[in-house]
Amino acid sequence: MNIFLNKKILIYGLGKSGLSAYNFLKNKSDVYLYDDFRFKTKALNLKKKLINYKNIFKIKFDQIILSPGIDIKKCKLSKFLKKNYNKVYSDLDVFYEFYKNDCITITGTNGKSTTCQLMYEVLLSQKFDVNLVGNIGNPILSVKKVKKKTIFVVEASSYQLEYSKIFKSKYAAILNLSPDHIERHSTLKKYIKAKFKLLNNQLKGHLAFVKKDDFLINRELDSNKFACKIIKVNTKKICKFLQNIGNKYFLTETNKENLLFVYEISKKLRLKKNILKKTFRKFNGLKYRQQIIFNNRYLKIINDSKSTSFSSSIGVLKANNNIYWLLGGMNKKGDKFKLQKKYFNNIKAFIYGKNTKFFNQKLKNKIDNKNFDNLEEAVKKIFSIVKKDRFINRTILFSPCAASFDSFKNFEDRGLYFNKLIKKYFNEK
Repeated sequence: MNIFLNKKILIYGLGKSGLSAYNFLKNKSDVYLYDDFRFKTKALNLKKKLINYKNIFKIKFDQIILSPGIDIKKCKLSKFLKKNYNKVYSDLDVFYEFYKNDCITITGTNGKSTTCQLMYEVLLSQKFDVNLVGNIGNPILSVKKVKKKTIFVVEASSYQLEYSKIFKSKYAAILNLSPDHIERHSTLKKYIKAKFKLLNNQLKGHLAFVKKDDFLINRELDSNKFACKIIKVNTKKICKFLQNIGNKYFLTETNKENLLFVYEISKKLRLKKNILKKTFRKFNGLKYRQQIIFNNRYLKIINDSKSTSFSSSIGVLKANNNIYWLLGGMNKKGDKFKLQKKYFNNIKAFIYGKNTKFFNQKLKNKIDNKNFDNLEEAVKKIFSIVKKDRFINRTILFSPCAASFDSFKNFEDRGLYFNKLIKKYFNEK
C-alpha cells in the first residue's frame, strides 16, 4: 500500500520543497501545513490548509513530510517531531513511493551541483527524457508529466538524506567527504551516516560510485556491508578519452573529479562516446562555482561564491598563480585548512567580515593575510595594488570558504554582489 495515499499528512516547512509536496499531495490525501514563520504563510494564500501550533497536537497524523531546512533540534515542533520520528519522511520518499523511476543521485561535500549539471547535460545530449532536481533548486515533486522512461538526476544534501527513509536510487555517487554541516548534524559521524543512507538504501543490482582515495569514505565502506555494487572512481588518473577535451573548465582538481565521476557513470549507461566528448568540450559550468568572470594576459578573476568551506577552495588554489584570495563570512564548525606548504608563497589572503579571527588562526604562519571590515573594502584594496602595476600576472580569487548568511541571502546574492564590485572598480580610472 502507498503510505502517502488517503492519509492525514502534515507538511512542515513551506519553502520550495514543502510547497511542491503540498501541490503534489493535496488531491491524494488530507494535507495540513505548518511553518515556524507566520509572515511566510500569510503570503501563500493557503489559509484553509494552514494549522496552528496548538491544533497540531490534537490530530493523529499518519505521516510528516519535513522540509530539508528544518532542524529537528532547533525548530518549534522539536519535541513533537522527536516523539513522532518514525512518521518523518522527505519529499524524496514521496517521489519514490509514487514513481520508482531510475535516478542518478549525487551527494558529497563538494562538487554536487556541477556534477549534477554535467550529468544532466550529458543525458540531454544523448536524447534521454531527463530532469535535474533536488538541492540544485528544483524540487523533485515539482516535475510534471513523469513517464516510465523519465530519468532523474538528483542532487541530494545531507539534510534531505537524513530525513529520507524509503528513497532508493539505481545509481548513486558520493563524490568526497570532509567535515561539513557539523552545526546541524552535531558530529562528523552523523554527517557521514546521513550521506551513506544513499548507499544503505540501495538494492542488489544498483551501482554506487565513490571516490577511491577518500579516507572518510573508505573508513565507512570498511565498517559496513552494502547490497549495491561499489565502484571506486580513481580521481588521480585521467584516461586517454578525457585527455584531449580541450576545456579549460576541467583544469582544476575539483572539476576534474566531477568530470571523472560523470564519465564513469556514462560508461555504465553505455552512452555514445562521440556525443559525450562534444558535451564535455562545451560545458561551461555553473554560476559562482569557480567561474572565470574576467581573463586577459595579466589578470584572471574567479567568482567562486559557492565555496563554503576550506575543502571546496583547495582545488582552485592549487590551479592558479599569484593569487589574491578573498575569503570570509560565517565559518563552518570543525573546518580545517589542508593545503600543502608548497602553495603558501603563491597566495595572499584578504579576509573580510566579522569572523576574521577564525580565518587568521587557520592561516597563521602559512599565508600572508590582511583583515577588512567588509568585502567592498577588501576588493578596493586589491584593485589599488593591481592598478599600480598592470603587467604582473595575478589571479583575484573570490572563494569565501564560509556561509553567506552573515551579510547575504545566499551564495548567489553574494556572487552577484562581487560581480558588481568588480564592474565598479574596472570602471574607475
